This record gives sequence, structure tokens and C-alpha cells, in this order.
Amino acid sequence: MLLGALVDAGADLGALQAAVDAVVPGSVRLTRAEVVRAGQRATKVDVEPLVDDPPHRRWTTIRGMLEQAELAEETRRHALATFARLAEAEGHVHGTSAEDVHFHEVGALDSIADVVGVCEGLRLLGAGTVTATAIALGEGRIRAAHGDIPVPVPAVAQLAVGWPVVSGAASAPAHDHDHAHDHDGGHTHHHDDDGGGHHHEHGPADHHQPQAQVGAVRPVGELATPTGVALVRALASAAGPMPAMTLAAVGVGAGTKDLPGRPNVVRVLVGEEASGLLTDPDADAAGAVVPGTPAEVVQLEANVDDLDPRLWPGVLARVLEAGALDAWLSPILMKKGRPAHTLHALCPPGAAAEAVSAAILDHTTTLGVRQHAPLHRRVLERTWRAVDVDGQPVRIKVAHDGVAVRQATPEFDDVAAAADALGLPERVVLDRARRAALEARLEPGAPAP
Repeated sequence: MLLGALVDAGADLGALQAAVDAVVPGSVRLTRAEVVRAGQRATKVDVEPLVDDPPHRRWTTIRGMLEQAELAEETRRHALATFARLAEAEGHVHGTSAEDVHFHEVGALDSIADVVGVCEGLRLLGAGTVTATAIALGEGRIRAAHGDIPVPVPAVAQLAVGWPVVSGAASAPAHDHDHAHDHDGGHTHHHDDDGGGHHHEHGPADHHQPQAQVGAVRPVGELATPTGVALVRALASAAGPMPAMTLAAVGVGAGTKDLPGRPNVVRVLVGEEASGLLTDPDADAAGAVVPGTPAEVVQLEANVDDLDPRLWPGVLARVLEAGALDAWLSPILMKKGRPAHTLHALCPPGAAAEAVSAAILDHTTTLGVRQHAPLHRRVLERTWRAVDVDGQPVRIKVAHDGVAVRQATPEFDDVAAAADALGLPERVVLDRARRAALEARLEPGAPAP
């Protein structure tokens, strides 16, 4: 579905075919078709295998294929990062190391084509930054190689850890039917109009369901596949509402099923960022004092004196998931000498501020939330670059002012994942990632990427 959306947004299908052929030459053919899903026009890209019985491949084999292929470096990095996440998730689910994972479905030609095609499509559209909405996982049960399993399947659930998710449950009666934003310094926002995930040949799978009664609601089934979730996690730097931008193109990609009453599509919004305001949960709370792009935010506050302190980490997480750019606590002393905390949150004005206010009221004991008048801050531009640490991809968050790099910091979640995969202490992997960043000229004073 995402591949179709990128083609619909302007990515050249022939160029995507060439990138796929660089990895698995003469093995698949990409075709496009205009279809309608619940009354909405969309582009569907199919992957047609040209060989019989394609082999099951280990992660190490796929990694070697990607490393040796004649691909643009950006496409290679993103594809490696996607498959690395898949390997880690599958290894966790099956109790083995990532290096020993055999991809029975993910290693198939169609999934290699999906991953490489999507990564190349984003490069062709100039997407320097990607954000996405919450992932709809689906509901019900499916048949898999190991029997009848619940949705989300184990690999999808593992891949989705740390990312906002919803079920995407349908409310229509049962029937037998089944915002990447870019700017050249770019940004891509992707979301699923059906709440749905990415479709690949191995999903959605067949459902085990009782015979439907008239007017009964049937479970929507599988909406997110391991490949689709891995692509979102590897490529999107943040989850949340669409950033402010000037739209240049809209792409709509279709899945195979035509769900009644809801378009089974993924939509990609391509444009140039208008305000420099990214929905990045790691965004600098105070803003930068160096030249940057001004952005308008509001600050929400609430004083709380009766919340179990063990709950605060979860509260901060929920506030960030609701759309806050940053959230933090300050210790205070209230009237009558009572110790307490002030919860602060920075967020975009409008609907995002309402959502964050609601989260504060839901997850704390406060009776009200203060909202300060819109504030203006200056922020550094941020981009992501990946480096290799002993075969493991680690993203580097690069902050720059459009001329020179100001900061370059390894993403610690990637450091932790690489350390786990390599069996090394996190401090060792962190040092190696920093050295790799320096070797790649990702250091203060270097030209902005």
C-alpha cells in the first residue's frame, strides 16, 4: 500500500523497478493499476514474482545482498535498517538471535521489493524527514504457518513497542469484503485512511470467524504486517499529527481488500515544511538560541500534589503520545508547605493542545490545565543519518542551522538494540557509533547535510 502511495505521489515506477532489480535481478516485476476503494481512487502496485519457489533467506544473506547491490546509499541504509528491525523482532518472538533468523515470508521476493521500493521511493521524492500517525493493528484471528493466532501477530506486536497504536476496528456490518510529508530538506507524513497498515502478499491473512449473522460486526482482521510496521519504525522519526507544511503532492495507495464503508488505503502527503515545527517526541523543549526556523507553540501546565510518584513516567509517556513536543516535571512547594510537581508540556496550538490537555486530565489527578499564550521559539533543523556499527545500523540525529552541523547524537534506542544484537555493553556501542559519526563527517562545524 505504501509503495502504491509513493508511486501515486510521483515516484517513478521504472526507477523503483531498477532499484529492486539491483538487489534481486530479474526476479520480480512491479505493475501499477488504478483502483477504487470505498469510492476513493487509489493506485495499487503489485509485485509479480518471475521465478518459481524463491528461497527463504537469513537476515545475514539479505544484509549481504543489500550491501553489495548498486543502490543509492540512502536507500541502502534505510533498507538495512528496516530488515534489521524485522530480524530483531522475529528473533525476539522465536527466542533466537537476529543473526540466526530465517525470513520465511519477509525474505520472500515481494517483501524485498516492498522494502527496497519504498526506501527508493522516499529518496526520489526527496523526503528528508518522515512522520506518521498511529498504526492500526487490526483485530480478530488469522491462520499462519504455526496455526491460528490472534491479531496483531507476535512480530507486529513486538515491532510496534514504543509507537502509538490503535485497533482500527470496523463498525460496519459483516460482509465478504475485505501522511509521509517531504521537503527538499524534506519531510513526508503518512497515515492510513482506513486506520490500516501496509498490505503485502502475506497479509491480510484468512480469518477464522463464526458464520456472520445479519447486522453482526465482523472483526476487521489484520491491518498491519511485520514489513509495514518495520518500514514505519525504521523510516519515520516521529508519530503524531501532520506537521505544518505547504503541500506539493498527495499519493493514495490501495490494499487488496475493498472494505465496506472505509477506504482500504494509505495516504502520503508530500510537501515543504512551513514552520519548522516537527512532531518529534525528542524535540528540544527550550528551543535553540542559534539561527533556525521560528515555530509557534503553546505551553500547558498543571500542579499536582497527590499523585503516586511511581505513575509519573507513564504520565509523561502518555502526554507525549497525545502529541506533545516535550513534557517535563518541576518540583514545587505549594501552600501549607505541601511538596508537589508542575507538569509542563509543549505542543502545537489548536487540536494538538486540546488532545494533550485531555491526556493530562485523564492521567493525573489535576482538576485543570493552564494554557499560556502562543510562544515563539527558534529550532534547529533535524535530520537523521545512519551509520554502521559492526553490521548494525545506528541512526544519528543531526541538528544544523542550514549551513553547518551544530550537534550529532546517536539515537540511544538504536544503540541499545545494536548492543543487544552484538552482545556488547551499551557504552561500547555508543563509543563506536560516535566514532562512526565522526568518520562520516557528522560533527559540529561540518557542512549541513
